[in-house]
Amino acid sequence: MSLALTTPAEAAFCSIERTVGIVGERWTFLILREALINGVTKFADFEDALGIAPNILTARLATLVTSGVLEKHEYREQGSRPRMSYHPTEAGRQLRVVLAALQQWGDDFVPPACGPTMVRETKGTHRPVRVGFVENPAKLRGVDDVDFVRTAAYPVRSAD
Repeated sequence: MSLALTTPAEAAFCSIERTVGIVGERWTFLILREALINGVTKFADFEDALGIAPNILTARLATLVTSGVLEKHEYREQGSRPRMSYHPTEAGRQLRVVLAALQQWGDDFVPPACGPTMVRETKGTHRPVRVGFVENPAKLRGVDDVDFVRTAAYPVRSAD
């Protein structure tokens, strides 16, 4: 599957440069965290979870949709106008591996004082997993076969 690129990086020979052209901005990674790990789909919920300005959120979501990482679905809450929700595509779901690698690196090299806020474990058996290179694909776990589980150190937002 090929994704649509919306930046000058589209002509780059390097896969890293092309990828960073889509997801390489701080807010984009945090939007992806909310969508891929925390299951956020609604604009207002992204705003609340991230404290992000609406114009920045709109721009980042548009890039992710145009690039084929997220797709829009229309929904309507009773008494409200139709709105759009944002859902990961297969390409988006595969970015869970990238987020897990960033999380693992952060836990290993810049951990918070209280310890990791989430751990990665297999569904069903709850065995811990680490991101790494795999030589034998028979041992590879799919991105949907790993849960991100909040620990006691995960911050809880108070309802204001």
